[in-house]
Amino acid sequence: MATLILVRHGRSTANTSGVLAGRMPGIALDERGAAQAAALPGRLADVPLAAAVTSPLQRCRETLRPLLDARPGLPLHVEDRISECDYGDWSGRKLAELNDEPLMEIVQAHASAAAFPGGESMRAMQNRAVEAVRDWNARIEAEHGEDATYVMCSHGDIVKAIVADALGLHLDLFQRIHVDPCSVTAIRYTRLRPFLLRLGDTGDFAGFAPREHPGGNGAAEVGGGAGAP
Repeated sequence: MATLILVRHGRSTANTSGVLAGRMPGIALDERGAAQAAALPGRLADVPLAAAVTSPLQRCRETLRPLLDARPGLPLHVEDRISECDYGDWSGRKLAELNDEPLMEIVQAHASAAAFPGGESMRAMQNRAVEAVRDWNARIEAEHGEDATYVMCSHGDIVKAIVADALGLHLDLFQRIHVDPCSVTAIRYTRLRPFLLRLGDTGDFAGFAPREHPGGNGAAEVGGGAGAP
């Protein structure tokens, strides 16, 4: 079947301000995020792409814009099922204050039981995203052949949930996966099983350097975090 190139959107204004944006409108790429997006066409220059699929949210559309400009014939499709998790009442709140919410412990350690007040469950988020990938795999293969590759731009938790499914990991373990802004993850789907070819590849190792104010509790960054400083 098809090979999927998963791109997390570039760094956004919400990432740098420490806000859980969710599906809030008007969340754009910041200056660094725009630069990350501008570098994407070069990073994928040697990859033939059959199509581009994007979350409907602004930051994903902005991330793919340079790639589409560089490849005028590349068709773009909007897919609602890979939109950001609906964080409900948590949307727009500072991540620092959300860390004190009792639900955060569930989100971190037992994601399959986590449901956001006024929003959706993490289980529902994964189910819709994985269903979208399976449908697009079948469509791309039918239209372009089994060796076709396509790009999909989505959000941190969505990318992690799709990777967990590809690896056969329970959703409760998906917080062990990390993907930086504008990172590239590649999954080749076959009749029997998926193969994870790349995970969170940015070509930049600055994120490995010790942080000035490292987190001490090993918690995953809900929404995906802002990447290397």
